[in-house]
Amino acid sequence: MTGSAGCERIVSVSAVASSQPSSPSSGHPAGQPRRVSARLAAIAESATLAVDAKAKALKALGRPVIGFGAGEPDFPTPADIVEVAAAACRDPKNHRYTPAGGLPEMKAAVVAKTARDSGYEVAPEQVLITNGGKQAVYTAFAALCDPGDEVILPAPYWTTYPEAVRLAGGVPVEVFAGEDQDYLVTVEQLEAARTPRTKALLFCSPSNPTGAVYDEAQVRAIGEWALEHGVWVVTDEIYEHLLYDGATAPSMPVVVPELADTTLVLNGVAKTYAMTGWRVGWLIGPRDVVKAGTNLQSHLTSNVADVSQRAAIAALTGPLDAVAQMREAFDRRRRTMVEMLSAIDGVDCPTPRGAFYAYPSVKALMGRTIRGRVPTTSAELATLLLEEAEVAVVPGEAFGPTGYLRLSYALGDDDLVEGVSRIQRVLGEAR
Repeated sequence: MTGSAGCERIVSVSAVASSQPSSPSSGHPAGQPRRVSARLAAIAESATLAVDAKAKALKALGRPVIGFGAGEPDFPTPADIVEVAAAACRDPKNHRYTPAGGLPEMKAAVVAKTARDSGYEVAPEQVLITNGGKQAVYTAFAALCDPGDEVILPAPYWTTYPEAVRLAGGVPVEVFAGEDQDYLVTVEQLEAARTPRTKALLFCSPSNPTGAVYDEAQVRAIGEWALEHGVWVVTDEIYEHLLYDGATAPSMPVVVPELADTTLVLNGVAKTYAMTGWRVGWLIGPRDVVKAGTNLQSHLTSNVADVSQRAAIAALTGPLDAVAQMREAFDRRRRTMVEMLSAIDGVDCPTPRGAFYAYPSVKALMGRTIRGRVPTTSAELATLLLEEAEVAVVPGEAFGPTGYLRLSYALGDDDLVEGVSRIQRVLGEAR
């Protein structure tokens, strides 16, 4: 291993682990014009993408690094979807600008898919097609937040959420639920965080990074709380088809229909159809909010690439056979990963019921000696694993409090077993 004597050490992942923004004034000499705006200087790098990039860079140098950082399926996009895209490339109508808010056919496909999968009836005018799910997230908060508005953010959270809130002028307010709560926040916690400045709640089920899933009773309780207090809900449903052990993930505006006028639903084709690189997402909401978001997109990016939209239409209107096959593989890997992680002394790994992530607590390993080092944070432990085991994981600081690691099981079975085996060997030496 690279941490052995005489071997060059791998660069630390600690620098990309923190979810806290850098200082806006960093590197800005007094009396000189600012080179980078305070707004952008305050944005933290995406830790998940940074860890994945570091793992790929090390692999390119010949290192046998196994990366658990990427939040994307390891499967190719289904062949029938690719063939539709290939045909679309040859059609000149897809070589031009089209409506900024999305192709009419794409909006119709989202409307039909939403009714089919969620039981949520919406109109095409309530749909905005975006350049991936991330643009839908940013647009949602840009449409809702004025400076100083607070957005309640259940933690652990996806690393992009707080940055999108800050970019929109809002203030993320974290509400943490640990492994003792299966990473599920309660209405009592949300109420304790609510202030006169609270504008919205971010809700994600199944969750990235924990794989936690709220049941219908929990969804109803949270929805009724939001309705009672006039709090908007931004609900991210991008992992809706990746559910295990009989879990369901009901859509909040279906469970609490009165919320429809103050709810934004975010989704996309990336996770369900292995289409992360195609960059197609969407936002569903009240017409006035969707109109405002469409106006923003008309100046920011214009339309999503037509070829990608044609491929997404094929995905949404086609069968879910490939999705079922991927889910079966994820489920197998999920059980393997949880069993192997749970066998490590000092690791507490709740069983995820959705998405394709495990989120073990490693708090019991903090302060223990591992190969002559004493990690006190999960960022330090992630660095140790990269250097000593040549395994890339994302530390909990990227998603909220320290003391946790996120591992994606969206990688091949053999790599998964080898990678977690390396983790077992290194962490098994903790004293």
